[in-house]
Parts: sequence; structure tokens; C-alpha cells
Amino acid sequence: QALLVESGGGLVQPGGSLRLSCATAGFGLNGYAVGWFRQAPGKEREGVSCISSDDSRVFYADSVKGRFTISRDRAKNTVYLQMNSLKPEDTAVYSCTAVYPEPTWSRWWSRHEWSHWGQGTQVTVSS
Repeated sequence: QALLVESGGGLVQPGGSLRLSCATAGFGLNGYAVGWFRQAPGKEREGVSCISSDDSRVFYADSVKGRFTISRDRAKNTVYLQMNSLKPEDTAVYSCTAVYPEPTWSRWWSRHEWSHWGQGTQVTVSS
């Protein structure tokens, strides 16, 4: 079972920033599309952002557009989610996901399009 490992979560005040990282154990991310999902207590898991296998396409949920940026460092085999201007409603467990080679782009926001998942990292935005 391929393993994704997230890091970088924590407690931050409203308006602050965090950078999440997604690395792998057991396989390389080259050739994979990679995404970030989040799940808040009592809510459905929702797609936050994703990047195509060749980095030519990126997608964001409307709720994070202009605040979050997804990127990939191929030398480090890592995908990042830079989160700025954080709001209390961004509080959730953030999970990294991947699929080879691509999801159906019109449904990238659906968890059913993705095959490998990490355990998640908690992000809490609170004063």
C-alpha cells in the first residue's frame, strides 16, 4: 500500500499562514496527480486543491482561491499547500491524496477520483 505522509499542520491565528507538505514512503510522486482534501468535524470531506502530474493544471475550491497555493518540488518528491490569510472556517484535518496518472478533471473535487491517501494533519485556526 502506497503511503503518503503529511506534515506542517498546527494552531495558527486568523490571518496567519501555514505550509503543508506531502511526501511519500515507498513510491515517487512523478507521474501522479496530487491533491489536498479537508474534513471538518461533522462535515463531508471536501476537495481543496490539486495539481496535475505534469504541473500544467492546478485547481482550487472557491473557498480557498486567492489564499491557497499548491506546488510541487520534484527534487524533493514533495507537494506543498501554502495557506495564507487563514480563517476559522479553514479548521479541519487536511489530507494529501494521489492518483496515477490523473483524476477526471471535471470531478477532481470528489474523493472517489483519488486512490492513495495519507493519515492527515490537523489545522486549527483560532485566536
